[in-house]
Amino acid sequence: MALGLGAGFLLMAFVLSSHPLLGAAGRAVQTPAWFAIGVGVLLLGIHYVLKDKAGDAPEKPLPRFAPVPRTTTPVTQREDNAIWRSPTSGAPKANTTTASALTTWSPAVFKAIEWRRFEAVCEALFAQAGFEARTQSHGPDGGVDVWLHSKHAQGPALVVQCKHWPSRPVGVKEVREFFGVMASHQLKRGTYATTSTFTADATDFAKRNGIHLLDGAGLLKLIAQRTPEQQQALLAVAFEGDYARPTCAGCGMKMVERKPSKGGSAFWGCASYPRCRSRMAMRGED
Repeated sequence: MALGLGAGFLLMAFVLSSHPLLGAAGRAVQTPAWFAIGVGVLLLGIHYVLKDKAGDAPEKPLPRFAPVPRTTTPVTQREDNAIWRSPTSGAPKANTTTASALTTWSPAVFKAIEWRRFEAVCEALFAQAGFEARTQSHGPDGGVDVWLHSKHAQGPALVVQCKHWPSRPVGVKEVREFFGVMASHQLKRGTYATTSTFTADATDFAKRNGIHLLDGAGLLKLIAQRTPEQQQALLAVAFEGDYARPTCAGCGMKMVERKPSKGGSAFWGCASYPRCRSRMAMRGED
């Protein structure tokens, strides 16, 4: 763009220089024209230097992924946003849950899906209750994953925080941070949903500050109260697309498995590298 702009200015200077009245203006345009050309050359040089360095990076070419069959669970997400996989084989481990079990709601569904699918299920669940649900698609969410709007009020009616934690309970620290977000938006109602459980301190704090807690069992109970058609609709949301492979929290792209060329542990890297350099660790199941 800079080179094009500079060339345009030079052409203008050439045209104006032959004019008896505008010749001075043509000569004046020459200085910014050469400056723009210099900037363009400099930027092109930087571009090719960075392009060469990116070509030497350890990341391998991005593979194409097919959707994972529902009868397998290649990855599960831990509370620290790391994805756990068996270190003895690059192939996903077979899921011990039968295919028929994954056609109905159970804890196995939460274990089979990644964090973004869990957020989508929560969004759809509240939408079935009559709210207009708006999900924070990716990037920093300020402690909020779903904004719930009432049809009869301006602004969000309440907010929902979603935590896809298969094992470790959500503590009072996380619930207290969510309460701070509610206070900053002057909201007195909020829901904290997790696939795991809550500690006693977190439960006590939530009761005293108007926060509704939904653990994994509570979510399944709430889903069971929906009609069979609504339950199947929620299940379709959970298993939509590549439901097991993690989503990049930075840009919303699916992540791909990468291995450093000089050795080391494999990790999940964003598919849009080098534009987005987000990564998640892979660890062996214990």
